[in-house]
Amino acid sequence: MTHAMQFDLAKLSVREINQFLHHQLSGSGVDRIEILHPDGNHSIAVGMDADVAVDILGHAGYFIAGMNKRASVTVHGNVGWSVAENIMSGLVRVKGHASESAAASGHGGLVVIEGDASSRCGISMKGCDIVVGGSVGHFSAFMAQAGTLVVCGDAGPNLGDSLYEATIYVRGKIHSLGADAREEELQAADIERVSHLLAAAEIDCDASQFKRIASARSLYHWNADAHQEY
Repeated sequence: MTHAMQFDLAKLSVREINQFLHHQLSGSGVDRIEILHPDGNHSIAVGMDADVAVDILGHAGYFIAGMNKRASVTVHGNVGWSVAENIMSGLVRVKGHASESAAASGHGGLVVIEGDASSRCGISMKGCDIVVGGSVGHFSAFMAQAGTLVVCGDAGPNLGDSLYEATIYVRGKIHSLGADAREEELQAADIERVSHLLAAAEIDCDASQFKRIASARSLYHWNADAHQEY
């Protein structure tokens, strides 16, 4: 049986709502939260650590669902910078578009942007999975260390610059690749991986149409003869 609660940001502060989510939710029996009138407020539902579904009913600001652990957070609108920053586990879904640095430094879990994501999507990600239904901006997956970025649309300039062990899949056009990123042959294991992530994201695309981008690993070791040209 579902036990739901509603919070209205027209009447309560973000701090008051987050205080409940952090200190009173556990043991309350509540397994679904609805947050009304987010109206671009920042830091809603940050630091979650509970098996609960949170629906933010409208557009939200910066750092939404940051440091998420276990929770399933859905934003029914657009978000500002750094949604799902440092996500550890669980699911963060944006039904609209996301501004810069979506899922920055994410360690685990799944982040779904159903629309477009701006620049630096997945910057420095450390193990999370990101699925973008639209396109991503410049320097996406910059210094991405582990995890997977799936882009169903196009990718902007310098994709995967200074890439480590993360893998990027792009269905559309790639403006340009960053330093040490290269396109590799799509294997059966890649198609299986992309199919799994698309299914989890509830996005209908043909996994065989994606291009695989990975690290050439030339930046792993200092080369004194390269004269800083990689």
